[in-house]
Amino acid sequence: MLKAIYPGSFDPVTYGHLDMIGRSAKMVDELIVGVLNNKAKSPLFSVKERVRMLEEVTKDLPNVKVLPFEGLLVDFARETGADMVIRGLRAITDFEYELQMAQTNHKLDPSVETVFLTTNLKYSYLSSTIVKEVAAFGGDISQFVPAYISECVEEKIKQKRRV
Repeated sequence: MLKAIYPGSFDPVTYGHLDMIGRSAKMVDELIVGVLNNKAKSPLFSVKERVRMLEEVTKDLPNVKVLPFEGLLVDFARETGADMVIRGLRAITDFEYELQMAQTNHKLDPSVETVFLTTNLKYSYLSSTIVKEVAAFGGDISQFVPAYISECVEEKIKQKRRV
């Protein structure tokens, strides 16, 4: 059984992420979407909220499981029994960073292989940061994220403004 991890912060999950999840799920028996709790960042959504949102938008993919994690990706891979890590590449700058991370992970645990998938061209510009910026200024994010995610983002931004 081939098991892979597609890790990220997914703050929020975008159509680009969902494209990568769908394509990756077709390549493996089980795909674990690993939701990173990165203490160096201040995310819009908590890890619990991001897991819940991902579970909702991937519910039609039977071989996809969404799990939170923190710490080293190689430790998470070992804990889940994953054979490989799947990473998306939008641009050459992504490749430089991702190659460095893949090499570091391989040095930490030679059994962890990384597979790179290029993003669909129609999502190559898209990032969670862009989605949050557009939403923060009242822009329409419906072309970047599913309706459910758009509602979650808009509600969270309203909550933050009230505070």
